[in-house]
Amino acid sequence: MSFELLSEPIRRYIRDQRWEELRPIQHAAISKILSTNDNYILASRTASGKTEAAFLPILSQTDFDHAGVQVLYISPLKALINDQFVRVEELCKYLDVPVTKWHGEANQSAKTRLIKRPQGIVLITPESLEAMLVNKPFNVKHLFGNLKFVVIDEIHSFIGTDRGTQLKSIISRLRNPPSPPFRIIGLSATIGDYVEAKRFTGNETGTKVLLDRSAKEVEAQFRYFEGSDSELPLDLVKDLYLETENNKALIFPNSRGRVEEVSVKLKKISDRVQGHSNYFSHHSSVDKDVREYVEFFAKNNRGQNFAIACTSTLELGIDIGTVDEVVQIDATNSISSLIQRLGRSGRRNSEKSRLILYATKPWSFLQSLACWALYQDGFIEPPETNSRPLDILVHQALSITKGSSGIEIELLVNQLKQNCAFEDLSISDIEEIIDHLTECDLFEKLRKEIIIGIEGEKVVNSRNFYSVFTTEDTFKVLSSGSPIGDIPFSPQIVEGENLLLAARIWKIIHVDFDAKRIHVIKALDGKKPSFSGTAASVHGSVRQKMLELLYSKEVFNVLNKASVMELGKLRKEFTPFNIQDFQTERPMRIKDGSVELFTFAGTKINNTIYLLLDLAGFECKLNTPSSSFEIETSATHLRAKWPALQSALQDIDEHLSDLIDKRPQILSFSKWGSLLPRKFQVELLKRKYYDFNEAIKFIDSCKFVENC
Repeated sequence: MSFELLSEPIRRYIRDQRWEELRPIQHAAISKILSTNDNYILASRTASGKTEAAFLPILSQTDFDHAGVQVLYISPLKALINDQFVRVEELCKYLDVPVTKWHGEANQSAKTRLIKRPQGIVLITPESLEAMLVNKPFNVKHLFGNLKFVVIDEIHSFIGTDRGTQLKSIISRLRNPPSPPFRIIGLSATIGDYVEAKRFTGNETGTKVLLDRSAKEVEAQFRYFEGSDSELPLDLVKDLYLETENNKALIFPNSRGRVEEVSVKLKKISDRVQGHSNYFSHHSSVDKDVREYVEFFAKNNRGQNFAIACTSTLELGIDIGTVDEVVQIDATNSISSLIQRLGRSGRRNSEKSRLILYATKPWSFLQSLACWALYQDGFIEPPETNSRPLDILVHQALSITKGSSGIEIELLVNQLKQNCAFEDLSISDIEEIIDHLTECDLFEKLRKEIIIGIEGEKVVNSRNFYSVFTTEDTFKVLSSGSPIGDIPFSPQIVEGENLLLAARIWKIIHVDFDAKRIHVIKALDGKKPSFSGTAASVHGSVRQKMLELLYSKEVFNVLNKASVMELGKLRKEFTPFNIQDFQTERPMRIKDGSVELFTFAGTKINNTIYLLLDLAGFECKLNTPSSSFEIETSATHLRAKWPALQSALQDIDEHLSDLIDKRPQILSFSKWGSLLPRKFQVELLKRKYYDFNEAIKFIDSCKFVENC
C-alpha cells in the first residue's frame, strides 16, 4: 500500500488531516516517485490532489539535513506561489523543513535568511530565477548546487511557449556546471501532447506520465443573447444576475474591459434590489493587494455568496475554496482553457461541475459549442512545437553574458548549444546571432571575450529584462493615495472622464504624465477602460468542428430555447451549400462583385492565406470569428487564380522582409524578435505567425462549393 511507503511524519500529517483515503494520482505518484529515479508528469483533473501527490513522496524521500535547497517549486503565477506556500508550509511543519517564497513581492528578510543558510524548499517564478542568474549567479550555485527535485506546477502553461523555452533554458543552466542530477515532477490538468510534456524535462526517455483519466460530471447550459462589441445586452446582464445572486460564481469574460463591465453592472443591479455587495473583478491590471483580498475573501468567507469576474488570472490552480458554478461569456479560444475554467467549480469530490455558457454573437456561440463538443470527445489542443527558439536565444545569450560579467565567445556558444532549449540550433546559427548582437552594440568584443555593450546595458538593466513576454506601458490609478490598479494610456484618460476598475466606477480628477499616475475619486457612472492585447490563436480542430456542427442534425440538450433557435438559423444559412466532404469542401457565397469564402481553418492558416491573397493582388478582408474572407473578385476569377497563390512562395522570404519593413509591429508577438538578424526575423514570422506548409496543403485540397 502506498501509504506505508511514506515516512512517519508524512503519515502523521495525513492522519491529522483526517483523510479517508489517498486519491488515485497520489497512490500512483507515491509508489513511482519513491521506487524509481525517473522524472514524472502527473496529469489529473483540477482539485484531484496533484500538489500533495508530488510533495508527499518527495518529502518522504529527501534528506533535508544536506546543505542547500533540496526542492525547487516553479509556478507560472506569483499568486499561485502565495497560495501553495500555505499548503506546502503546513505539510513541512511535520518535518521541521523551512519553506521560502521568492518573487518580487515576497518578504526580503526571508530571502536574506535563505541566502545565509540555504535549506528546505523554495517556491519561485521563472522570472525570479532569471533575475537571480543574471544578478547573483554565485547565489544560484550556493542555493541550488545540491538540488534533488524541481516541481513545475501547471506545466501545460509553459509547454510550447516562449516562457516555457526560457524555463527549459534556466533548468539547463541550473545543471551547469555539473551538479548531482535533480528530478523533475510536472503537474497539470490539461496536457494535449504527452510527448512534448516529456521532452520539456530535457530527458524524454527518462520521463514517465502518470495519468488519472477520472473526470467529474458536468452540468452545462448554453444561453444566447444577441449583442454587440460595445456593451453586453441588458437582458444577458439581468439573467446573469439572477443566475449568480445566490451562488458562489466565477465569471470569465474574454477581456479585462469586459470583466470590469460585468462586475460593475452586476453590483449596480444588486444595490438596486438590496442584494449582497460581494461583486469583484480580478485581472492583471487590478492592484496586487486588491486581487489578494478578493482571493482571501472567496476562500475564507463563511456562507456569503459572491461573483468574481476574472480573466485567466483565476484560470490556473489558485485555491479560492468552493465555487458553485463557472460562467463563460462568449467563446473560449481553446478547449484547454475551457477545461481549466471548468475545473474551478465543484471542487468537492461529491459535487458536479456547473458551467453556464453565454454567447452574444452567432459565430461566438458556434465556436463555444464546438469547444464544448470537442471537450466531450476528450480532445485537447496539442501545444505548439518550438524547436528553433531564435528570439529566446537572444535573451538567454544576454542573460548568460551579464551574469558572467563577460564570457569567452567559444564558451558562450558551447553553453547555448549544450542547453536543451536550443539543441536544434546549429553552432553557425548561434555564432551569427552573437555577431549580429555585437554589430548592434548589444555585445562588445574584447579579443576572444564578449561583454555587454552600450546598447545592451540599456536592455539588461531594465526591470522588464527578466521576462520573455511583452508588458504594457501603463499608468498607475490611485484613489486618496491608495493604488487600485494599472491601465494603458488611451484617449479615454482625460480629467473629468469616468472609468471602471477593480469593480468600481471612478472619476479622473488629475493625470500626472511625468509620474504616470491617474488620481481618481468614486463616481456613479463610467466607461470600461480599453486594454491592449493580441487576439488568441484558434486551433484548426475547433474551426473544423464548427463546420461539422453546421451540417449535423445533432440535438444538444445543453442549449436553451434561444440557443436552439440560433443554431437553427446558422444551419439554415448554410443549407444552400451542399457540403459532403468536411475535409476538403468549403462554402463560397457569391455576392455582387465579390465572394465570401469560409475556410474554417485555424488562425495561422488563415493568416497565411490572407498574405498569399494580398500578394496575388486580391482586395480582401479576413473576418476572424467566422473564419471567412470577403474577396473583391468574381468566383470564376478566384477559381482560376487560387492554385497560383503558391507562386508567391518562390520569393516569400523577400516578401516577408518587405512586410517587416512596412509593418514592424507584426513581430510584436515576440519581445526579443526585433533584435535578431533579418533572415531570422523572417524565419520567426514564418514559424510563429504563419503556417505555409499547412496552408499549401489546404489550397491544394480545397474545393469551393457555391450557394445554390
